[in-house]
Parts: sequence; structure tokens; C-alpha cells
Amino acid sequence: QVQLVESGGGLGQSGGSLSLSCAASGRTYSRIAMGWFRQYPGKEREFVSVIRSGITYYADSVKGRFTISRDSAKNTVYLQMNSLKPEDTAVYYCAADPGVISSQLRNPGAYGYWGQGTQVTVSS
Repeated sequence: QVQLVESGGGLGQSGGSLSLSCAASGRTYSRIAMGWFRQYPGKEREFVSVIRSGITYYADSVKGRFTISRDSAKNTVYLQMNSLKPEDTAVYYCAADPGVISSQLRNPGAYGYWGQGTQVTVSS
């Protein structure tokens, strides 16, 4: 079992920055995919960014603006969000799973562990 606890987020301004953190506890895995998805009201969760074994993946909508990183010693993944846009407003969820195959890294259905979600609101 893996427990994920998110922090950060909140209210930001268009063009500004916010950061998210996700601390994992419980069973540890040497090769685990950890990342972020977001969900708009009434919509399915969508992929934002994932990191596994130091390799990062980004949705086109956030590439160049968001940066994902991981501190293995702290078992924590971070999402630095710069150049925020109002369309980044959503609930952001941390996700993790040790068994995601490469072709499914962007699929929320492939992840078995989720955080509680944190609201990010970007004002224009």
C-alpha cells in the first residue's frame, strides 16, 4: 500500500506561479511512476505530468510551464507551475503506481494510488 498526501496549490494569478507537493508513505518501490492529474468540474481526470526513474512526461498544455521533480530520499514529488493560466484552474491529484507500463503513463486508469486532491485556482 502507498499513501499519498498532497500540499500546496491554492489561489494564484495569471502569469504567476504555484507549487504542489506529494509525499508518499508506506511501501516503497525502486521504480514507481509518480505524477499529477487534474480534473475540471464534470470532466474526467486528465494527465498533467509524470516522473519515473528520472524520466519526465508532460501534457502538451503544460509543457514549458510546469516542471515535475522528485526527491527520492523524501519520497516526494513536486510540481512547479509557472506562467499560470486561468485554464489551469482545476483540482490536482497526485497519483502513483509501481506497475504502470510505459504506454499507459498518461492514463489515470493505470494508477492505483491517489491523493485526496488539492484545488488550484488561477485568476485572470
